[in-house]
Amino acid sequence: MGQYAERFDDRAEIRWMPYLMYFHPVDHRSAVVNTDGLGFRLAQGPGATASAGSQVPGGPVNLVAGSSTVFGIGASSDANTLASRLWDLYGADRPWLNFGGRSHNSTQELLLFTLYRHLVPQIDRIVLFSGFNDLGLARLPRWMQGDDGAFFNCREYYEQLDELRIKQRRAAGLSRRHARRVLERTAEDLAVPDLDEQIGAAVERTTRHLENWRLLADGLGARLTFVLQPLAPWVREKPAPEEELIFAELDEIADFGQAYGDIARLEVGRRYAAELSAGCQKLGVPFVDMNPLLGRATGPADWLFVDRIHFTDHGHDVVARLLRSHLED
Repeated sequence: MGQYAERFDDRAEIRWMPYLMYFHPVDHRSAVVNTDGLGFRLAQGPGATASAGSQVPGGPVNLVAGSSTVFGIGASSDANTLASRLWDLYGADRPWLNFGGRSHNSTQELLLFTLYRHLVPQIDRIVLFSGFNDLGLARLPRWMQGDDGAFFNCREYYEQLDELRIKQRRAAGLSRRHARRVLERTAEDLAVPDLDEQIGAAVERTTRHLENWRLLADGLGARLTFVLQPLAPWVREKPAPEEELIFAELDEIADFGQAYGDIARLEVGRRYAAELSAGCQKLGVPFVDMNPLLGRATGPADWLFVDRIHFTDHGHDVVARLLRSHLED
């Protein structure tokens, strides 16, 4: 995890980009995580390595898209990410590429594919392994939500824009007091949406973007599946012994329950999954809720998570095997 924190978690190291807002460092090399010249993480299959921004295998490829869980935070090497494990399970002639973007919401996941799809012109299958970030970000105050929802680091982004507006208004001759009116927000702006609003907003945004994924996939002749990613408390109520120790230590740094509140409860995860499933059904997109599948496939002592959202190597392997068995060939 220290290797990830060094370049992928340090806000001073964020690689700011047009349209996407941010993406991974390029050409990063370490024993744990490696990226190509565009920032995509390398996938390793039987005797081969590939990524969208380096060498794309000839013939059709498969993509697993999403945010940091797909990128593989927590994996001890590139070979242990979901894309790599799926490539190994499907065989050398059915490669999988990693289209995960750390801290991306559903808007950014769609944009990433739209901006770089031309690099992988032959696509057989797309697995969108996502869902949590839109719900977690829906807990931010209303003034940060905009038309497409909040994104990570958006507070800093909007505050910098506010300061720029103040500077421009001052240059236009306004007093400091009048120039700073741009910062004034109402009580409604500052309010946090309630749980019903959070779930409704996350479902609406996710399925709205998923419809565009479906249209793109249909145009490419690719098969699309939406998988609701696991969250530790959505998988099982009592974590494994190692997870319990890690979660307690992490909560001393930043209390997960305080940050995410009700959405971390198992029953909320099931409700969210049911509403996403209904949305996927309307769109004709196959839906898989990985949370109960993972809970049934593992025992109470299985150490699956390095934190409540990212997997150990064992967790990546179990999830990849479950995906392999629940995806239509």
